[in-house]
Amino acid sequence: MMSFILIGVSLTLASFAGLQFFYLFYLERVSNEHKKRIKELEHHCKYLSKRLNEAESQLVDQNELLETFYEEFEDDEEEVWADVIDER
Repeated sequence: MMSFILIGVSLTLASFAGLQFFYLFYLERVSNEHKKRIKELEHHCKYLSKRLNEAESQLVDQNELLETFYEEFEDDEEEVWADVIDER
């Protein structure tokens, strides 16, 4: 009778060890998937940072261009107002 109990306990322990073994494989696979996803996200982050820097430099260029046109427009407005004031 005691031998049956020992066989049952040993089979239970062996099945528990097998379960842990397969769970370890599962955790390793999940870890590898997470690492792969992190690399994809880092690559996408670099791409978006590059696009952001390009957009910011384009905005700076456009703002400088607008400022030059606005300054020319301001000069013209002052002359027009001066003519209107002189006419009255």
